Amino acid sequence: MESALGFNRMVKSAEQLDSVFHALSDSTRRSILRDIATNEKTVGEIARPYDMSLAAVSKHLNVLENARLIRRQKQGSFQMVRLNADAMKPAQAWLAYYEKFWNRQLDALQELLTKEDEQRKKKGQ
Repeated sequence: MESALGFNRMVKSAEQLDSVFHALSDSTRRSILRDIATNEKTVGEIARPYDMSLAAVSKHLNVLENARLIRRQKQGSFQMVRLNADAMKPAQAWLAYYEKFWNRQLDALQELLTKEDEQRKKKGQ
């Protein structure tokens, strides 16, 4: 029973990661997240800077909401949208795992450049 629960958690985690990366793959959605990062806004306020219909913006918001990157709350006749940055943690953790590989390559490049610089300096003396 425990292994089935662990597998279900892994699948759910993979699905969440996929939905976050899918949501972040679009520049409009990334722009929306940046726009609401400091304070919540109405759907109309979010849609204002974009040259698209309110329905198109709403579709982007649905993708963000399905990825749990935003939360909507009804306030009177308005729907307020706020960032849920915690939903990005699985993506951040996934990227952090690969950071060690990038750092290793950058360290090797820095070492190579330092050696070349030292050799140039020796030749110049």
